[in-house]
Amino acid sequence: MKSAVIVFPASNCDRDAAVALRDATGNQPVMAWHGDRDLPDVDLIVLPGGFSYGDYLRSGAMAARSPMMETVADRAAKGVRVIGICNGFQILTERGLLPGALLRNAGLEFVCGPVAMRVEAAAARFAPSLTAGEYVTFPIAHHDGNYTAEKDVLDRLEAEGRVAFRYVANPNGSANDIAGVVNEAGNVLGLMPHPERAISQVLGGVDGRRFFEGLVGAMAAA
Repeated sequence: MKSAVIVFPASNCDRDAAVALRDATGNQPVMAWHGDRDLPDVDLIVLPGGFSYGDYLRSGAMAARSPMMETVADRAAKGVRVIGICNGFQILTERGLLPGALLRNAGLEFVCGPVAMRVEAAAARFAPSLTAGEYVTFPIAHHDGNYTAEKDVLDRLEAEGRVAFRYVANPNGSANDIAGVVNEAGNVLGLMPHPERAISQVLGGVDGRRFFEGLVGAMAAA
């Protein structure tokens, strides 16, 4: 299975994502520069965490208009799986690949540390190694992770089973305790917590490794 990590100026989790993908797939992912447009055929694209463009204007707003994001949007429309983690989630919403927006945390402070989440149906479909209703722990590290959307959008996400993860103790004020969502087609996932930082007991847990291995296994079996 082939994967790619999109690298933006001030990405700080691109190498973490690459290690997680290498370990899960057995192949080194392509590290694709945001300013390029050409991307080899890959099965999975990851938009990593960080502070692309220093979070000028709005978090993810400038990165969403990078040339490579045109390619990412085209691949997503063709069914390629895309994951946006933290800043990557912000980029996906700014690009319109996912609904809603990520606002400043309700407490107006940067939050960092492990968080427990309940796995929802969308995440279980995306990575069948996870079971809807179980609890997993990934780290968070963000200042703008307060997920919001119009009421009708939230209602539709809930009705269509498109919430992927939900915080047990909401750290940022996100509507409905939402930590991650998927698009209508189910091939684009955005989440604020960092599964790539939970791939080893040395890092404090392996729930992230379960996530990536389950995703890769499901894609290989498809």
